[in-house]
Amino acid sequence: MNLDYTPDEIAFQQRMRAFFAANIDERLRALVRTGTRLEPREYVAYQQLLAAQGWGAPTWPTEYGGTGWTPTQYYIFEAESARADAPQQFHQGLELIGPVLFTYGSDAQKQKYLPRIISGEDWWCQGYSEPGAGSDLASLKTRAVRDGDHYVVTGQKIWTSYAHAASHMFCLVRTEIRPRRQEGISLLLIDMKSPGIRVRPILTLDERHHVNEVFLDEVRVPAEDLVGEEGKGWNYGKVLLDRERGLSAALGLRLGQYVRVVKSRAAAVRLGATTLLADPGFRDKLAQIEIEMLALEYMGLRTLADAVAGLDSGPRASMLKIRWSELIQRITELWVEALGYDAACFAPLDDATDLPADMPSPMASYLHARVTTIYGGANEVQRNIIARRSLGL
Repeated sequence: MNLDYTPDEIAFQQRMRAFFAANIDERLRALVRTGTRLEPREYVAYQQLLAAQGWGAPTWPTEYGGTGWTPTQYYIFEAESARADAPQQFHQGLELIGPVLFTYGSDAQKQKYLPRIISGEDWWCQGYSEPGAGSDLASLKTRAVRDGDHYVVTGQKIWTSYAHAASHMFCLVRTEIRPRRQEGISLLLIDMKSPGIRVRPILTLDERHHVNEVFLDEVRVPAEDLVGEEGKGWNYGKVLLDRERGLSAALGLRLGQYVRVVKSRAAAVRLGATTLLADPGFRDKLAQIEIEMLALEYMGLRTLADAVAGLDSGPRASMLKIRWSELIQRITELWVEALGYDAACFAPLDDATDLPADMPSPMASYLHARVTTIYGGANEVQRNIIARRSLGL
């Protein structure tokens, strides 16, 4: 595995660095740097900025509007984005349903939905988890009954990120009851303006509204919005979840943003004649995290090298998800430790207009990070996947 960049890749890196330096304003940098959850309008504006450069879908094939970048170029793009404290593109449309559509969707679905994902015109949410079906997703009970040219959908989804702002939902539903629970599940594309949909907000520990309950009461969905074959939704859903977990390779690059803020804060905290950053105990904790971050980054690079070589990375997506989720919890905990009593109070930043570069907002990030070991498949489930796929247990 050769990790050195070629001259062309170095030129590409310089181009990305110059773009982010020139186009990301300081307020947005401050929000990203301090771990503040962005609003949909901010994600959309960023998506439109990239789309104007032809970079709206970095991982997609060119025939569907993608960049045609190599995995290494995509890695450079993400690394330079993180280095500049630019946001990460909202992934539900781009990295989850988009690739499923251009792989399994009909021509009509591709023509209708893919360009609007790239342009930011459509905002997608993920209708997977239910009150009784989270990590055990095969237990889902939301039903879809065929009625002529429509499916009639009834059920409930939960923990649906940004459903209150979404224009569409990609939703796993049960179209048939079979002995094996994974069979008889289908994937539907649902217009969130359809009659019979009700969204109820859930406020999480970080005091922000980003997840919801979604109730579907006899919602009529055109049969043309069935993805692929009826009853094959579990197969498509697994592909989508593997992509979601694999995003941790890019998310791992974002951990450095937190480390930079922690170092800055710790350098300002006085401990007698020295600083918290100079304290041996604190430095040991920070150094251990940075070492493990570097290991995570190299695991991501190995995954990219496998992709370039056309090799199957096996359960590495699950490994990346576990390590990233645990590391972000430890980093945000260290950030709270660095702020001390100042971390106990935080205010919503929805209406903030003038944020200092070192705006201390670790508590919201710390509290939100508790969920990272649960969503995308709980880490306990990921360890079972690794045991089966890698160790044959």
